[in-house]
Amino acid sequence: MRARRFGRIVNIASIGGKIAFPHLLPYSASKFALVGYSQGLRVEMLKYNVLVTTVCPGLMRTGSPRNADFTGQNEKEYAWFKISDSIPVGSIGAKAAAHKIIRALSYGDAEAHLGLSARIGSIAQGLAPGLTADALGLVDKYMLPSPVPGKPELQKGSESESEVTQSALTQLTRDAETANNQT
Repeated sequence: MRARRFGRIVNIASIGGKIAFPHLLPYSASKFALVGYSQGLRVEMLKYNVLVTTVCPGLMRTGSPRNADFTGQNEKEYAWFKISDSIPVGSIGAKAAAHKIIRALSYGDAEAHLGLSARIGSIAQGLAPGLTADALGLVDKYMLPSPVPGKPELQKGSESESEVTQSALTQLTRDAETANNQT
């Protein structure tokens, strides 16, 4: 790319690389690193007309929650994740995300935030990082499951199913499981 003085690079990070979410600190740390690397790479490659696009999707309906690892109160953690993954305005389907990634890459956009929740979250973090962190702290304190004492056992989402995760609230995620061969 440098030799021909043209190119496009896309790095798929996450909104977790812009906002630190409770219960996902190792994940967020790795995504923050990728966002920083991508921004720096874009700066260094501009002189060669090589554009780097950093993609920060929010929740994507891929059907993957069933294969994710959960600890602690795994049934409650899994229910939060699977229900959030199924909210139409809070998550984005894989095909829609792919189209947006290709568009951003074609135009050479510096960043692409996929899904309404990712766009709003990124704006909130940029405008009021302290307020965003405090709000997420309140969500953690009052809405998310508490940690359990000792070393909790690691379980897959598929091992953490409950009535709630098999209800109409999670239909979009279950449809994505089938469509994307996650079952």
